[in-house]
Amino acid sequence: MLSSPPNLLTVSRVLLVPVLVALFYVEGDWARWFACLVFVVAATTDYLDGYMARAWAMQSPFGRWLDPVADKLLVGATVVMLVGFDRAPLLPALVIVLREIMVSGLREYMAEVRAGLPVSRLAKWKTAVQMVAIGFLLVGEAGPVWLPVAWIGWVGLWVAAGLTLVTGWDYLQAGLRHMLAEPARTTPPKGVPAPR
Repeated sequence: MLSSPPNLLTVSRVLLVPVLVALFYVEGDWARWFACLVFVVAATTDYLDGYMARAWAMQSPFGRWLDPVADKLLVGATVVMLVGFDRAPLLPALVIVLREIMVSGLREYMAEVRAGLPVSRLAKWKTAVQMVAIGFLLVGEAGPVWLPVAWIGWVGLWVAAGLTLVTGWDYLQAGLRHMLAEPARTTPPKGVPAPR
């Protein structure tokens, strides 16, 4: 199943991450635009691989594992590089990265207890705002002079961070409900004393 089209798209997203990182070290406006293009292509594969896997009944354990990992590698690496090159604000970037780590841990726990952690509509909006903001930040000062591209990216990242806090809290509450729930009491078989 590794060679299925959805999984190949997911793997391509992972392979585009080092290309994107390398473009930060290339001088010139064209490198910024090309980095934005690479990011858009990688982000598009995130939609396509899931759609193809469902439409063509090609879902696999490998794909279910790698898809969220690829997303976090793409967003995490790009946001860290933007902050490192002083092209994005630190605080909202930190909120976004920490939330991704927390949600990953929650999903791992929920999988162990065989409970789902579905993606909310607001989380999808958060992802959309975040991706658009990152695209603007990648172009930054290379954008047209009549459009405040970098400023739009900064504002967008702050908005995404706000939505990140809200959706992260929602996911945390859902996880805590399972963690703090009373364990189900089972009736022992006849002749076996109940635990004290």
